[in-house]
Parts: sequence; structure tokens; C-alpha cells
Amino acid sequence: MDLYEYQARDLFEHYGVPVLAGVVADTPEEARAAAERLAGTVVVKAQVKTGGRGKAGGVKVAHSPDEAAAAAEAILGLDIKGHVVKRLMVAAGARIEREFYVSILLDRANRSYLSLASYEGGMEIEELASTRPDALARVEVDPIEGVTLDKAREIARAARFPDDLLDDVAPVLERLWHVYRDEDATLVEVNPLVRTESGEIIALDGKITLDDNAAFRHPEHEALADAGDVDPLEAKAKQHDLNYVKLDGQVGVIGNGAGLVMSTLDVVSYAGERHGGVKPANFLDIGGGASADVMAAGLDVILSDPQVKSVFVNVFGGITACDAVANGIVGALAKLGDEANKPLVVRLDGNNVEEGRRILTDAAHPLVTLVDTMDAAADRAAELAAA
Repeated sequence: MDLYEYQARDLFEHYGVPVLAGVVADTPEEARAAAERLAGTVVVKAQVKTGGRGKAGGVKVAHSPDEAAAAAEAILGLDIKGHVVKRLMVAAGARIEREFYVSILLDRANRSYLSLASYEGGMEIEELASTRPDALARVEVDPIEGVTLDKAREIARAARFPDDLLDDVAPVLERLWHVYRDEDATLVEVNPLVRTESGEIIALDGKITLDDNAAFRHPEHEALADAGDVDPLEAKAKQHDLNYVKLDGQVGVIGNGAGLVMSTLDVVSYAGERHGGVKPANFLDIGGGASADVMAAGLDVILSDPQVKSVFVNVFGGITACDAVANGIVGALAKLGDEANKPLVVRLDGNNVEEGRRILTDAAHPLVTLVDTMDAAADRAAELAAA
């Protein structure tokens, strides 16, 4: 889960990372009141989960409450890379002397943690990383030892911070590590970290991505979720404890086991190239259980997607035999009734496959087409979706 900037700011403050005062505002009037409360120059910032806000007009400096209200009116409703601005943060202004970049992230390739930092960083860090990669330090972080003050100094030195800044920057890096570790994050980024003209080191903007797999350890994270930011189909699947991810395609996919479902997405994509570029519409793993209730819940979610034109049920019978899966499909279609209105292509293989196929054949449901092989079934599903 990605956090909004104001949420990251609040977490930074909780962990002792130096930040500026900030007030959330949803209307121009609230932005005016926030500017009056903060006094002096403020920055009105769009709260969207994407970059490039400044270039899109989503960040404006205001020198008075009236200017803050005008800025808010201009920013609210702005479309920034497909994200419509519905909320703002009004932050205290700062006189910046220099901008830096620091982050801690999950290094999936090396199965470790990584700190990226640059003394020359700031808002144009992506361009710097591309044109002068040597200016961006990459320092591995041991997951057990983490970022101690000594490690923080090592990172700062590698990023070419001058010696007179090490004692100021290192404690901030150490506190950012505590945010990363204690909140089970996969990314903690400050861009920019700044030094003000008065010599203060401040996290001026923050980005945090939390690991959803660790949500059971953090019930308080639920309050950070934005209901309007969650795909309604994914929310519906979550209510049924289904492993579902919405994709942009026309063939709904149901399988048992993540590996099989991923392979199914591939064969549907390949088959779709022969049928006008049809693509898979989702990832849905029903796991080991394929009862009528589980199958009905999965079909209900997929059939609720207006983009779906056909459904491919691809199951390999293991612990759950194919006859149980077949009974689940028949029961699900009966349970859904008229709500089941799109063609299903079913491929069964594995434990008790002959009995499973017999059950579906005898049921003779008009929506169901039984196909023996995975490739042929994917091709048929793609063909039906393209029709």
C-alpha cells in the first residue's frame, strides 16, 4: 500500500524524522484556514499517489491565506497522470539551501535491503540516476543489523556528503530505517531531503510503501487505506478471502495455485494475439478449495467485471480432486443463476479427472465448454472473448 505524502509526513514525525508542519485540506476554505494557522509562506501540495506533481501544476507557493485558497481552488480536481486531486496538504515553507536524496528499499533481485542516496539529488533524481549513475550511491543494508549510526555515516560518505554534514544527516538516515523496519515497509524515500539556510536538515517530501503481507502485524495500517483508491472488484474479492488482482483484459481467469494461474495468464496472452489482442482480465487463485461457495464467489467477482467477455477455469486436481471442482462449478452456476451470463471454458486435469469431466458433461450447462488441454482451452476462451 502506497501512502499519501501527508501520511508519510505523520509517520516521519512519529519516528523523530525532522519534518515541517503540515495541515490536510479538502476545500479552498480549509486551505485558507490552514495557511492562517501556519502563518507565513506555505506550500499547497496535491495529495496523489504519483510523481510529477510540481510539473503538472499540483504544487504552488502561497504567501497569504488568500493565495493559499486560490492555489487550492486551482489544484483540487486537477488530473495528474490519471489521478484526480481530492485532497491537499498545506505545508509550512522553508528557505532551502540545498537538496539531497535518500531512500531505503527492498532489493528483490539480491534478496536484501538497499539504501540509495545522493548529495547531488533532489527533484531531478531520476535524470541524475540515468545520466550520472556514479552520483547515486547504492549501499546494501543487512536486514539484521539495519542502519546504525555508523552504517548511516557509511551511506552518507558513499553519497559524497561532505564531512561537516555527516553528523546532521546520519541520524536522519537511522530514523528512516526505524520507519522502514518497524512499519514493515518496502520503500521509504525522501525526495528531497533538504538543508535550510539556517542549517536544519528536513525531510521535505516523503514516500512510503507498506508491505500488505505484513498487515496482520499492523491493524493500525487499515486506517491509512483509501477506500476510494481500491478497485471495487478487488475489494469485493477480499471480502471472500480470494486472491484476486484486476488486470486490463477480456478473459476472466480462475485457477488453483499461484503458479498455475500465472502460467494461465501467459497462455491466454499468447492465444489472444491470434484473436485481435485479447488479454487476461484478472489473476484469481482459489487455492486448494474449490467448493461451490468458493467457485461461486470467484465467478461472481469475475462476472461483475464489465470488461470480461469469457471465463477460463483452469484447474489441476491435486489434494482437491477434479470431481470436487466439477461439482463446485455446477453448484456455482446454479447458485448464481441468471447472474452467470458469460461463456465458461473449463480445463480439468489431474486427480480424478475422468469423473470431473463426466460431471460437467452430464450437467450440459449451455455456458460451459469443456476442453482437454490448457493451450486449446486458452485459445477457445480468447476466441469467445473476441467474438
